[in-house]
Amino acid sequence: MDKWIALVRTKLRELKLTQEKLAERVGASQGGVGHWLNKRRQPDLPTMNKVLHALGLEHLEVALVIRDRSAANEDTSADDYAFDITSAFRYPVGNWVTAGQVNEQAQETGYERGEAFEVSDHYAKGAAFWLQVRGDAMTAPIGISVAQGMMILVDPDIEPEPGKMVVARTPGSEEATFRQLMEESGQLYLKPLNPTYPKTVFDEHCRIIGVVVQATTKL
Repeated sequence: MDKWIALVRTKLRELKLTQEKLAERVGASQGGVGHWLNKRRQPDLPTMNKVLHALGLEHLEVALVIRDRSAANEDTSADDYAFDITSAFRYPVGNWVTAGQVNEQAQETGYERGEAFEVSDHYAKGAAFWLQVRGDAMTAPIGISVAQGMMILVDPDIEPEPGKMVVARTPGSEEATFRQLMEESGQLYLKPLNPTYPKTVFDEHCRIIGVVVQATTKL
């Protein structure tokens, strides 16, 4: 999705077209186009094709290609242009007890063992994995909210910084915790988005498993 947005924005600049003009060409509202280009909404594949066609890029064959991340990493013969725009990668669905124990072998052999996978356009360098959100600790009354039942993609190779959503392990808990990493007066905290839950001090006994890079609704 990010690469498609970058391509559309670049072509708009080249053609000196406004979002309003693009909206007219594809039969959409200007607000809808703005949502697509700012990642507030994701268009379906036919709509993505329609936008490319409206920008004179109808010669491109746009199709969703589900790829193993490990195989994609080894494939040096792939068309980089098409790969960047259309590829999606599958990652295993983990659980809160074993979160962080997903490894390369699990990703490569999971289908043979019947494990569940979900796809994303996020390319992770390491062993990323999905978790299904439980409880309402990250359901906020306003603003960003990640409700129970949504799927979150966790990337262990992204640097955890204050403000990012993370999955972490805390002392005395058998399961991993999904919170926002925050800093207040030089102290790090694991903060829920739901204000009725308490925040937890992040100290040397806590461990970040990975940064949450995507949240989607499980259909």
